[in-house]
Order: sequence, then structure tokens, then C-alpha cells
Amino acid sequence: MTVKIFIKRKLKEGNFPKISEMLVKARTNALGNKGYISSETLRGCDNPNEILVVAMWEKKEDWEKYKDSASRREIETTFADLLDGPTVYAAYNLGLYK
Repeated sequence: MTVKIFIKRKLKEGNFPKISEMLVKARTNALGNKGYISSETLRGCDNPNEILVVAMWEKKEDWEKYKDSASRREIETTFADLLDGPTVYAAYNLGLYK
């Protein structure tokens, strides 16, 4: 079942240029993985240091496999230095189906 993954990050002040570069790298990395469909990046209107990535995957298991991959862990390690707090994840099924 198709899922949307919400990835919320709060940036440290002054890190937007580096985060932009990292987000492009993360999206490029996801492209070649089984089940990846698309993603979009949103920046907070009231808090421009808050970034929300909404990624769509064919199955939650595809996302979890990618989330645990070595290439993604490496990218997340770089993100960690630019963030003001932990990355928050939430997964939602598309539609109201069981």
C-alpha cells in the first residue's frame, strides 16, 4: 500500500544553504531505490528554519529498507550537525484503506 513519509527537521540558524545541498543529495540518493515514487520539500512559513520533506513510497517496507541503508545513514550523519534537535518521522497510508 502506498505510504507518505513525513520527515521534519529543525535547522540551526545560518545552515539553509548547506541543508539545501544535502536535501538534493538525499533525494538523488532515494531515486534509485525500490519503491521510491516522489518527494517534495516544504519550508515553514512561520518558522523558516523548519523543513518538512514529504516522500511517497510504494510500501512502508520499501521506505524502511531505504531508511536503514548505509548510504542514507551517511547522509543523515551529515544532517545531524546542521540540525537543532532530532529528525522526526511519521508514516501514513495513502487513503482510508486497511
